[in-house]
Amino acid sequence: MSGRPKIFDNEEVISKAAEVFWRQGYEATSTEDLLAAMGIGKGSFYLAFKGGKKELYEKVLEQFDQAAVSRFRKELDAAADPVEYIREFFRSIARQPKKVHQKGCIFGNAVAELSNIDPLLMKQAAHHLQELEANFLEALHRGKQQGILTSKQEPALLARLLLNNWNGLGITRRMYPDSESLSTLIEAQLSILD
Repeated sequence: MSGRPKIFDNEEVISKAAEVFWRQGYEATSTEDLLAAMGIGKGSFYLAFKGGKKELYEKVLEQFDQAAVSRFRKELDAAADPVEYIREFFRSIARQPKKVHQKGCIFGNAVAELSNIDPLLMKQAAHHLQELEANFLEALHRGKQQGILTSKQEPALLARLLLNNWNGLGITRRMYPDSESLSTLIEAQLSILD
């Protein structure tokens, strides 16, 4: 006997779980919170995610990476001016609604929260941020080759600075969620690319 058939879409329930984890964090999110958000029962939950909350969280990070980081990569590859694309990527943060600012970055949140709780999960989240840094680096190398990037700093340092700016904005945007404050800060940060 194979049991009851699954009557939910994994991708959809993982997306619903992502919203809860992103808003509340890993530790503060209970299985009950997840079940309510996902709209599934406990039996179905453990049948789909045998490792429980931890496995689900790993899948949330993977799904988010595939959606957000892959989209970023595709757009960056298509950009005629990779340096300007990075500038616009950061500028777009200021234009996001306050409710998005209050969540910060799901990967940055995970690194900060899990560094002393679950180093393996923390490393998984950090890996996604390192992918972002690698994308910055590749774009900066392209910009250097095209003569668009004129900064005297090495692209590797600039990519790390951009990642540092990204991580910092994950917290600062919670403190100052208004577009004007964020725009001013982001423009100052982007001066490293001049």
